[in-house]
Amino acid sequence: MAYEVEAPKYVRLAQTIQRRIEDGTYAPGIRVPSENQLVQSFGMSRPTVVRALDLLKRDGWLESRQGFGTIVRGRPAAAEQKNRRGREALEHDESQTPGRLVAVERVPVPARVASVLGLPKRAEVLMRRFLIEEEGEGAELVSSYFPAGLVDGTELGKPEPLGVGVREHLEGRKKVRFDHVTERVSARLPDAGEAALLGLPDGVPVLSVLVIAFDAAGQALQVSDVLLPADGQELEDTYRLN
Repeated sequence: MAYEVEAPKYVRLAQTIQRRIEDGTYAPGIRVPSENQLVQSFGMSRPTVVRALDLLKRDGWLESRQGFGTIVRGRPAAAEQKNRRGREALEHDESQTPGRLVAVERVPVPARVASVLGLPKRAEVLMRRFLIEEEGEGAELVSSYFPAGLVDGTELGKPEPLGVGVREHLEGRKKVRFDHVTERVSARLPDAGEAALLGLPDGVPVLSVLVIAFDAAGQALQVSDVLLPADGQELEDTYRLN
């Protein structure tokens, strides 16, 4: 079964540089290799290298200093918050999370999930749906979708809460490795079942965070649709102006 979705080259290069910053290879205050050196080291074109560096500058990992070149700033304070939704969907322990597992079943793959998993429209995927509760009320609905080939030999198809995060479970059972996450945020009206679980009246929209988890080769391993009542959400970002 093919479900490969390749991340753009500049994104993969930016992620490699980001990991080197996080592991201390490129320490804060030092100059990163020049564009020519990066082109030669990674075998990528100059426009790809420039785009990767621009992405890291935009997100606060790097900055340009006149007369010094491109300097490492370190991990931005906002980076952990930006990644929080995706990490929670992959790593939360269902048995320890306030809420309940409301569905574990094979379903026709939703269109937006099929597109990122590279599956035909009529394919079936396994869905695990978990309702996170706060003070006894639905606060967040997480529907995670897995290609059938990834489910074999795991506990994902069983209707009991997992005692570890999905990421840890799959990495242990299937010998896959989660590498990076893409999040797509949109607003929509929930269907009747989603609205009932979240306790929403008719006409109240939800904020959908589509979390797509990839391995290092760019294969999508899991897609989670995280729904939150839109009237209780506020998005904020801070970024530098060049």
